Amino acid sequence: MNEQDLRDCFAMFALAGLLMRGNNKLIEIPEGAYAIADHMLEVRNKVEDDGGITTIKKRKYVRKD
Repeated sequence: MNEQDLRDCFAMFALAGLLMRGNNKLIEIPEGAYAIADHMLEVRNKVEDDGGITTIKKRKYVRKD
């Protein structure tokens, strides 16, 4: 799964969450979902060890035949 596919997947789940909250502003929902997805990717790719969230950079995927 490449970075763009992962962004779309994150946006899909964020979109589902926004819709389930009952937000009536349908124009703003897709932009909000992608903003959430972009933030999720930033946090995912960031390594931070200051007592807060600690994440590990992703590993390279090697396809097994």
